Amino acid sequence: MTTQVQPYSQTRSFTTVTLIELWERFGYYGMQALIVYFMVQRLGFDDSRANLVWSAAAALIYVAPAIGGWVGDKVLGTKRTMFIGAGILSLGYMLMAVPTENATFLFAALGVVVVGNGMFKPNAGNLVRKIYEGDDSKIDSAFTIYYMAVNVGSTFSMLLTPWIKDYVNQSWGHELGWHAAFGVCAVGLVVGLANYLLMRVTLSHYGSEPDEQPVDKKKLMAVLGCSLLAIIGSTIVLEYQSVARLFVYVAGFVVLGIFVHLIRSSVESERAGLIAALVLTLQTVFFFIFYQQMSTSLALFALRNVDWNFQVFGAHLWTWSPAQFQALNPIWIMLLSPVLAWLYSWAGRRNKDISIAAKFALGFSVVALGFFTYGIAGQFAVDGKTSSWVMIVGYGFYSLGELLVSGLGLAMIARYVPARMGGFMMGAYFVAVGISQYLGGVVANMASIPKGITDPLESLPIYTDLFNKLGVAGLVATAIALAALPLMRKLTTKHHEHNGAAVELAPAEAAS
Repeated sequence: MTTQVQPYSQTRSFTTVTLIELWERFGYYGMQALIVYFMVQRLGFDDSRANLVWSAAAALIYVAPAIGGWVGDKVLGTKRTMFIGAGILSLGYMLMAVPTENATFLFAALGVVVVGNGMFKPNAGNLVRKIYEGDDSKIDSAFTIYYMAVNVGSTFSMLLTPWIKDYVNQSWGHELGWHAAFGVCAVGLVVGLANYLLMRVTLSHYGSEPDEQPVDKKKLMAVLGCSLLAIIGSTIVLEYQSVARLFVYVAGFVVLGIFVHLIRSSVESERAGLIAALVLTLQTVFFFIFYQQMSTSLALFALRNVDWNFQVFGAHLWTWSPAQFQALNPIWIMLLSPVLAWLYSWAGRRNKDISIAAKFALGFSVVALGFFTYGIAGQFAVDGKTSSWVMIVGYGFYSLGELLVSGLGLAMIARYVPARMGGFMMGAYFVAVGISQYLGGVVANMASIPKGITDPLESLPIYTDLFNKLGVAGLVATAIALAALPLMRKLTTKHHEHNGAAVELAPAEAAS
């Protein structure tokens, strides 16, 4: 029997997917860096409305992949769905580049981004898994590089798009800078699409079953028609806050119902793992409430109460735009990921590695330190402005917490959920994360600054009060996670007894 030789190496195939993912993340995070500022400064939204609109959009963006993954696997094919999703995303950013102050037009553009992300995101990740299927060590290595590519794209765009916005506004004397920056997000994706078309032959041996068949035009038209309906639905959700709240509540009950049904209907050998997954998913929901502050309350804090100049002993080093501070998150992720990967490997070799549940508890405590850093810094502010270095320290804690909790979320699903329901539960997990993104916006509104307040001395205590409360909430979440450890140990032991000893996933795969 002869073995079919692949015409292209796995590395070249992986590079094709990684490059389009890098450009997609470039577009998404470049937009995220500016979107709340755009609504507050350009469209005149109050803080409360801007926070909730973006948080509702983020919730939809996380929910959409649960459907897009199914479309890729069963309907159009993984590669086709990924490519169509990237094209729809580029259209969404192009619409945001149109110079208009019409809020409904913005919501429709965000709806296009929601649909595009839902079709692109799960299928790009699935392609990486298919390329290295059956080789766990290579999967770990591949996802490490893949995750780094995500952060390279987001770091570059979060630094670039605010600069472009400021440069165009200052050079041309009006507000076209916002739309120029969103246009750059679209250009990034167009470059990614062009690169993919040039390299797509390297993926000829990978994909789902529909990829191997000619395009079914009826199915394609049905998907595009449903996408249009989803865009209209997303626009309505973003336009009306009451609809957004209803959507979140219904989604929450549906996810909880799914877990309860699966636990009740599962066989004994599966039940302990599913209960453990439910406990950790609920903890992840709490984490993403903290995470959503980066693009809401922390972003507005940087706008109003942070000195944008970096100085050492009175010497000026550089100045950032407030939106650029969000780039500290991916920068820290890139710096900390290799360190954590080494620590996990070192501890594993000595049988001293701690459980995922314990890492969750540690992650919450670190997040609490990050928010206390912002809160305490208010005591040392000058004229209502805290030092820019405070943002670096706070984001460092914040990002370490993200790696310990969010970075291990998918590993948790893979470890505890039976393979036959893995894809379905992965979708439910993302829906749960989407719900918490919206709740994060609700929390951010505790620090909404009334329009009449412009003095930094008046806004500073409003923000620091929220950050201190979030620090306390982080400690409470830590205590809950610690209290759940005995239950988690019992469930994990029972899960292993029925399924054999499991090896905890490396952070590379977890971060994917």
